[in-house]
Amino acid sequence: MTQEERLENLERRLQAAEDQLAILNLLNSYGPLVDSGAAREAAALWLEGGGYNYSGGNSNGTRLEAPAALVNVYEGAGHRSLVETGCSHLTATPVITLQGDSATALGYTYVILKEGERWILLRAAINEWKLTRTPSGWRIAERFNRIISGNEDSHEVMRRIAA
Repeated sequence: MTQEERLENLERRLQAAEDQLAILNLLNSYGPLVDSGAAREAAALWLEGGGYNYSGGNSNGTRLEAPAALVNVYEGAGHRSLVETGCSHLTATPVITLQGDSATALGYTYVILKEGERWILLRAAINEWKLTRTPSGWRIAERFNRIISGNEDSHEVMRRIAA
């Protein structure tokens, strides 16, 4: 291997490591933003027109379009009640697959809620994020979130890790 080939290989590996770190930082910034009531900043993690498709509660697969619909939810009474009670949207370390200027991240998220003097696990979900590199950095193109309830919908997302 020539020195130029080694340098090109090293640059590719460094770019991949930087991309993985940037994606982790993006996904892990979501919780503190929504938990602090920073609705517009949280919605800005998405591409304009990107989506958040979730299940649970009264939804069997609702897609919210960024940024307006996300801001409406984060500023809505239901979410504000969580923020005022004390909550933590926690993103577990996902499995990230890079494909040039696109990436997929698969992993769990949890919502933890303060109840009196203790904390309870309110929600556990499996997520698939489709991400796109933009001039401003990585952004979420789509987030597919399914509550872990033993149903096939959530298991299908989990099995994508093996693909």
